[in-house]
Amino acid sequence: MYDILQQFQVRASVGTVFDAFTSSSGLNAWWTAEATGTPNFDTVYRFYFGPAFDWRARVIHVANRKELTWLVTEAMDDWLETEVGFVLEETAEGCLVRFFHRNWLHNGDHFAISTFCWGQLLNGLKHYVEIGKIVPFEKRN
Repeated sequence: MYDILQQFQVRASVGTVFDAFTSSSGLNAWWTAEATGTPNFDTVYRFYFGPAFDWRARVIHVANRKELTWLVTEAMDDWLETEVGFVLEETAEGCLVRFFHRNWLHNGDHFAISTFCWGQLLNGLKHYVEIGKIVPFEKRN
């Protein structure tokens, strides 16, 4: 199994970052075109990126508005049964984010592309929570 790991600091509260990862408005600001779901155990989120990319993931872990893990149940083949999530830690500067996308079966081209894309997207999350910047979905690449 292979894991994508990202760790970075943001100048925002843990609660603000948690909401950016778990609320529809937060997810739509930096990742999805349209998201639905709530950060409750066993809840199914919908992550919509367009007609060919209408994905689902189930919350398999949530704790203290600081941790959440989704199990991807509907997506492209490489993402199926992978886990996407984060652990947040309060710091003097704001919030330390430990992001993961783990349990990939292969570390081929799609893994490498996803690693790069997560870095870009998480930078968008950072700008969203720090300065309120939202990049329109069609301009995220």
